[in-house]
Amino acid sequence: MRIGFVGAGRMGLPMVRRLAGAGHDVRATARRPEVRAAVTTAGGHPVGTPGEAAAGAQVVVVCVFSDDQVREVCLGGDLLAAMSSGAILAVHTTGDPRTAAAVDVQARRHGVRVADAPVSGGPHDIAAGTLTVFVGADDDTAAALHPVLSAYADPLLHVGGLGSGQRVKLVNNALFAAQAGLVAAAVELAGQLGVQESALLSALPHASSSGRVLTSIAAKNSVAEFGNAVGDFLRKDVAVVRSLTAELGGSLGVLDDAIAAAPFNR
Repeated sequence: MRIGFVGAGRMGLPMVRRLAGAGHDVRATARRPEVRAAVTTAGGHPVGTPGEAAAGAQVVVVCVFSDDQVREVCLGGDLLAAMSSGAILAVHTTGDPRTAAAVDVQARRHGVRVADAPVSGGPHDIAAGTLTVFVGADDDTAAALHPVLSAYADPLLHVGGLGSGQRVKLVNNALFAAQAGLVAAAVELAGQLGVQESALLSALPHASSSGRVLTSIAAKNSVAEFGNAVGDFLRKDVAVVRSLTAELGGSLGVLDDAIAAAPFNR
């Protein structure tokens, strides 16, 4: 299958590698020489613009960092106009579900289908083919995406219509951030009790309090290092979910109290 790809970076490049390894013809945007070389090594074909990547593609994958970048790529350039009628645009970026809705409005004018498909995991999960993806789309679009995204995603979870993937991912990240805050508070408690952080983080992954967040923090050897690694991502996602819930007259409740203690807020 012909695949267009925008965003061959830390997450995107291993996706390109898995897609090419599965036999897909991948055209990925790559302007800098080092990125072009990396795309070629990964088995893809570097092109200059999103429109070039999208031309003739049955599926176009966008894997950029922020909502603003999604809007720039999908609404401010030549990508949608270059896509064929009936093609699918899958957006991996975590962000505001209203961005997916805005892209969908424009995409429909070109006969293009849209799915929001935010991801949970890292480059090592992509390399292993075990990335978690939350797909928000109609049933037919989700089914059509499965042969493509399954090159690097398992589980591939269809969680509802357009925008549902973003909503599920935002709840996930709010809970993830809150759990990180609880671990940070536990490290402070341990310090008061005379237990070193390194000793605590070595022990707790083997105990009843363990979970993915705790083991991730333990792998970084400290709460501070974990905060440095995930801060940019979690800060933007927590800001989005706070804004959405506030507009609906709600709040994050006890999650917000825990998030306030998270290492990326320090």
